[in-house]
Amino acid sequence: MIVLKKINNNVAICKDNNQRELIAFGKGIGFPATPYELTDLKKVDRTFYDVSEQYLSLLNDIPYEIIQFTADQMLWVQDELPYETGVNFVFTLADHIAFAIERAGKGVYVHMPSVYEMEINYPLEVKIGRKFVAAVRNKFQVKLPKNEVQGIAMHFINVQDYSKAENAFGIEQHYEELLQKMTDLIEQELDIRVKKDTFNYARFATHVQYLLKRIFENKHIDSDNLLMYKSIQEEYPEIAKCVDNICSYYKKEWALELSEEERLYLIMHINRVCSKETI
Repeated sequence: MIVLKKINNNVAICKDNNQRELIAFGKGIGFPATPYELTDLKKVDRTFYDVSEQYLSLLNDIPYEIIQFTADQMLWVQDELPYETGVNFVFTLADHIAFAIERAGKGVYVHMPSVYEMEINYPLEVKIGRKFVAAVRNKFQVKLPKNEVQGIAMHFINVQDYSKAENAFGIEQHYEELLQKMTDLIEQELDIRVKKDTFNYARFATHVQYLLKRIFENKHIDSDNLLMYKSIQEEYPEIAKCVDNICSYYKKEWALELSEEERLYLIMHINRVCSKETI
């Protein structure tokens, strides 16, 4: 195996003996100068073929052990699912789990749809969500909130037919316009250039989509984070001001009201992607 390019010390872009490109995981395989020939394949823990280029930057954002954990869990999950999730799904789910662990550490809990209602239509996905939450607790000693079962289940529900789920939101004719306006305001207020061909932007766009879905359906976030909102406002005043301007636009042009909980949600996600001065 030829190691072509380092992503980080434990992840690299490689080429196998059949000249197929792949992503390899293994402690220290990205440390030597590249390119080089890796003769001891025992150093490789896991390989992924056909990874989309936009997901490569994500591999530096998610802790190595969480990607490994998610990939391990997907081995048994795929045996139970009657549909394929695709190789990139491992990274999007790992990203979700990493962020859920981060939120739990900060004491930020987001309301999710009723698990009982979801379980009627998606019992398998809810079952998988429960197993993931239990596995996170066992592996990382982190107790995720019970409603994270729904958050993880939603990843599997959406992968079945993303386009159908998107159309079901009832905002497809307005979504692109709303997302673009939000992006424009972020660029103007925070003086950054948004890179739309990256995974970070795709992830951000997905969060905005679900935010708008809740607002259009009048299903706002409902939790006990108002004190957290005040604290976050003070910690990130520029982003908070940006969110205020976004909310003013939505209210003026679309008659949409964002609660303080929704504003907290936006500040968190905008800060997450702007911390590297890019979305």
